[in-house]
Amino acid sequence: MLPWLKTIEDFPPVIRALNDPSGLLAAGGSLSAEWLIAAYSRGIFPWFNAIQPILWWSPDPRMVLFPHELHVPHSLLRVIRKHHYEIRVDTAFSQVMEGCSQPRAGQDGTWISPQMIAAYTELHRLGVAHSIETWIDGELAGGLYGIALGKVFYGESMFTRVADASKIAFVHLVRQLQRWQFKVIDCQMNTAHLARFGAREIQRSEFMQLLADGVYAPSVALPWQFEDDLIE
Repeated sequence: MLPWLKTIEDFPPVIRALNDPSGLLAAGGSLSAEWLIAAYSRGIFPWFNAIQPILWWSPDPRMVLFPHELHVPHSLLRVIRKHHYEIRVDTAFSQVMEGCSQPRAGQDGTWISPQMIAAYTELHRLGVAHSIETWIDGELAGGLYGIALGKVFYGESMFTRVADASKIAFVHLVRQLQRWQFKVIDCQMNTAHLARFGAREIQRSEFMQLLADGVYAPSVALPWQFEDDLIE
């Protein structure tokens, strides 16, 4: 039976996550900042739709990207080097989440509900959640958001309104995280899109060790500021 959470201490060990559906660990609890930080530091994240209770997941294997293993396709690198865009950080967090919440082609809905937007916006207010944004001609063209704990970044979602805009933001993020000596970027689930950038699956036990080493490392000073020479 799936555990129903009433307190943060009720989170079960991640090894108890189900195999089918893969990674489902528990239900219930809250999306407060305290709950979310506790979950992410334990290798757990929320993922559910509007008609479900809060569901908590910890898949095995885990899709991750080590910043030094970033692969940028040559065609994308040519686009990035044109510098026809501006990268901003944490200037339009709610707008980025709203962009990410729009259903993709072939999808009927989204898991990024108003409840999720409110919860992660509170994390942003606390300096835990961040948005990386690509602006073109003064307009938000695309971007992504995620959570940073110590030297671990948990990527959540990305969106684009202009071709390659989210990819441009992603490459700048990874290059900056490498400068800041982040240990790993959590990509959660295996996707071909992220694999093209060098992301790969590792065992959950290895991921948990990375968290043990990285979550409690010194955090980057706020506000986040990206360096200007991230792209050769």
